[in-house]
Amino acid sequence: MKSKASIKSHPLHPILVSLPIAFFIGAFVFDLLSLIAGNRSFWQTGYYAAIAGVIGAVMAAVPGAIDYFFTVPPKSSAKKRATQHAIINVINLALFIMVIFYRQKENASSIAVIIIEAIGVVLLSIAGWMGGTLVHRNQIGVDHRYAEAGKWKEEYIDTDNQRIRVADAKELKTNAMKLVHVNKQRIVIGRTEKGYVAFSDHCTHRGGSLADGALICSTVQCPWHGSHFDVETGAVKAGPAKEEIVTYRVEEEDGNIFLLL
Repeated sequence: MKSKASIKSHPLHPILVSLPIAFFIGAFVFDLLSLIAGNRSFWQTGYYAAIAGVIGAVMAAVPGAIDYFFTVPPKSSAKKRATQHAIINVINLALFIMVIFYRQKENASSIAVIIIEAIGVVLLSIAGWMGGTLVHRNQIGVDHRYAEAGKWKEEYIDTDNQRIRVADAKELKTNAMKLVHVNKQRIVIGRTEKGYVAFSDHCTHRGGSLADGALICSTVQCPWHGSHFDVETGAVKAGPAKEEIVTYRVEEEDGNIFLLL
């Protein structure tokens, strides 16, 4: 059995995304001023701003990719939104790279550059809105810990066993949870007043991560839309979800918690 720790969300992502936003908009503004005022220095500033924007976009793409593959829940509305967000950003990056090479030509049209950059700014605005939705609606990268929840815990486990050690008996406090990836299955290990429980991380409404929600009185609440599930039976206790979640058996032995698949 192999296991490795993971991270919930990359802390640099919200910082780095400001770089391409500022520089790409700056490139458009300076090139537009160059056309209006006939000032060549504005044109040169726009060129360097575009280059800085491309560098910033590439830097922001690294933590963005980490969040996309390891933080955004699979088979969820957030995953679809994140995919669209990523595609728009890639197209926008390609437009500004094209602009950088095009404007090096002696006969480059400033109007053509400004039009392409304007399209890029529009795409940037759409991608920015979608990114904000991922943060505020899907709570990607948001730390909203509740009392006694403890620090976010996540673990990857690759094994062929059907009985898998997933926690120490004293690892979690009551009402705390951890997320384990067992052979690409996302399973939540939680501790209630009655003991340890295990259930699917996938909310049956929109696919929100239940490990990122709140566990109280043997009930887990999805952080996206507030659906409640009984963590012992999987039954829906409050909507909008209509389908129950999958639950798993757990056993405690010699101070260890085992998951039975």
